[in-house]
Amino acid sequence: MNRRDCLFRLNALGLLSLGDRVIPKEETIQKRIIPSTSERLPIVGVGTWQTFDVSNSAEERTPLKEVLTTLLSKGGSVVDSSPMYGRSEEVVGDISTELGISNRLFIATKVWTNGRDNGIRQMNDSFRLMRRKHIELMQIHNLVDWQTHLKTLRDWKEQGKIKYIGLTHYTSGAHDRLASIISSEKVDFLQINYNLIDRNAEKELLPRAQEKGVAVLVNQPFESGQLFQRVRNKQLPSWAQEFDCQSWAQFFLKFILSHPAVTCVIPGTSKPHHMVDNMAAGFGRLPDEKMRQQMVSHF
Repeated sequence: MNRRDCLFRLNALGLLSLGDRVIPKEETIQKRIIPSTSERLPIVGVGTWQTFDVSNSAEERTPLKEVLTTLLSKGGSVVDSSPMYGRSEEVVGDISTELGISNRLFIATKVWTNGRDNGIRQMNDSFRLMRRKHIELMQIHNLVDWQTHLKTLRDWKEQGKIKYIGLTHYTSGAHDRLASIISSEKVDFLQINYNLIDRNAEKELLPRAQEKGVAVLVNQPFESGQLFQRVRNKQLPSWAQEFDCQSWAQFFLKFILSHPAVTCVIPGTSKPHHMVDNMAAGFGRLPDEKMRQQMVSHF
């Protein structure tokens, strides 16, 4: 039985509330502090790479509306996008405006070009496409011309156009460079790759972010689906219940979230039932250090 079938059958049996665990009404999603402001951010959000790059058709957009409403209904708020992601910014802007939820979302997007003027033009396009006068987090995508854009972002932050400044990358080869930059430059956020297969960020970058008071968003939590391939037809270990884990997706996400330097994980999906499952990782207990080592050894 694959992930979709499992969730569908549990839902049909009335057993699916969040993931496949019934969440008490008084329980809320965990939140972590953004060090630069002490604002509290829900620890599970959603990424839009590939998944939100769709046409205007109702067939393609209706599931994405459910993804965003599920995010909010379970206490989440973070939506991450980029000009690199095709029509994703436009789709997020259209849907959030249509649903009247724009002011409830923590929008993160990026600048991804060379040159000051090109950067300003691209970021203004992002504001227009996402139908925003204010964006919570503007990130320099993959460190492209980062020194030039950092000056602009600091000006925009002072003007109140953006609230936070961030740097991103999706490969472990950039971790040393990121660690060096945040040692000398003040930024609010990093967005990096980190998961059970690729734990390179644990060596230096995550401890450095914690030391410097930089919030961390984690992309590629499932290593582009490779983690699910590795556990195909394998049963979740019984001891996963010790940290309220009911699916492999939650297993992978809770491992990431159990690192104290991580602020929020942003798995991408266009499927509402996967969004429900992902959000469940933000509830209940997280693995302690001993359990984290057991997860690594088991995997």
